[in-house]
Amino acid sequence: MELETEALLQEARESIEAARLYRRELQQRLKGLHLARQQIKDSAALTRDVLEQHFSDLKGTLRKLLDERLVSLLQEVDAIEEESIKPLDECQKLIEHGVGTADELLRDGESAIHGVTGENNNKLCNFTKKALHIQLDSLPEVPSLVDVPCLSAQLDDSLLTVVRSQIVSHGTVASRPPVQIEELIEKPGGILVRWCKVDEDFIPQHYRLQYRKSNTGHFEDVYVGSDTEFIVLHIDPNIDYQFRVCARGDGRQEWSPWSVSQIGRSTLVPHEWTTGFEGYSLSSRRNIALRNDSQAGGVLYSKAPTYYCGQTLTFRIEAVGQTDKKDSIGICVEQRNGRDSLQRDKAVCVSTNGAVFVNGKEMTNQLPAFTSGSAVTFDMEAVTIGPSNNNEGGNFKLRVTISSNNREVVFDWVLDQCCGSFYFGCSFSCPGWKVLVF
Repeated sequence: MELETEALLQEARESIEAARLYRRELQQRLKGLHLARQQIKDSAALTRDVLEQHFSDLKGTLRKLLDERLVSLLQEVDAIEEESIKPLDECQKLIEHGVGTADELLRDGESAIHGVTGENNNKLCNFTKKALHIQLDSLPEVPSLVDVPCLSAQLDDSLLTVVRSQIVSHGTVASRPPVQIEELIEKPGGILVRWCKVDEDFIPQHYRLQYRKSNTGHFEDVYVGSDTEFIVLHIDPNIDYQFRVCARGDGRQEWSPWSVSQIGRSTLVPHEWTTGFEGYSLSSRRNIALRNDSQAGGVLYSKAPTYYCGQTLTFRIEAVGQTDKKDSIGICVEQRNGRDSLQRDKAVCVSTNGAVFVNGKEMTNQLPAFTSGSAVTFDMEAVTIGPSNNNEGGNFKLRVTISSNNREVVFDWVLDQCCGSFYFGCSFSCPGWKVLVF
């Protein structure tokens, strides 16, 4: 009986725990639904504001342009009217002067005729002389109506058709942005952001990636180009960052709406060079090393063994100097101060001329020589652990892939003991070399 009761209690406890987990999952889904609903409502409200503001600005601009054009045309009418009336005014003055002269002559003539006597005809003689001096047969020419301007306005009604067709198709509303962030991958001191287009009809020409510390400050442009992934560097560990991306369609000037912002963080310790090495100057974040003109030489190592199997380590050559056959960049099991090159045992490296060295031995395959902007990547994965030939322990084999300028070298690196993390390093004999590690 007690066993049966205990079994029932255990079953009840399991059911209670299952119900608790079920409730928790349902609550998480309710939270997800709430966030989805909130995103729809917030984006709809923002879209309404953008549309209303845009069309308000558009109407204001159109009204201003139409008013300015109307004023310009009215000024043109005023100028033509003034210029055309001027000769008519002069002709009118001339005619009015002639009318006044004729009126005066009529009055003098009538007075002279009425005042004529048998012997006193002086007034008549004076009038006759006066009339002879006035050219009564000379009349000013008045232009005919077809010879003077007749103003009119030529207004093309097709403008309304064109404007109407443009307005009815102006602007679109999309339920989703044409591009979205696909993946955020943490890197030491950085985050790899990958994105893709989700609108099959959208043909992207360029992408634009922005980021910011979560909910602080403004978004900053960090990449503009045609690639669909980018490593954002200078990321502080264990801090949330927001990322968003948009695109510009082929042949267009405006950018698309932003993607839904995604939050990412890196928990990996940033790669740093060792400080205090006389031959190299470091950046503030200690991920860039510059070979200075100091006489001190040797290998500059990482601050700690921060590279692990399964990760990708990248060296980017920011500037070049004169080459030396011992110059190299690479990965090693341990720091060995006093050495002048990584071309030694327990290390794999690439020299500046592209030669690949494994445990100090040069391989037949070779990579391109370093130039400014060259990126050299190291990828490693554990292959197998087996007995060694000398019966003193096991062999630890790593599959190493080194890539540079679309070429790669793949080989197995055999170590006499298991190693979980590695140092990286560089050695340059001449000043001017500058290398970024991430």
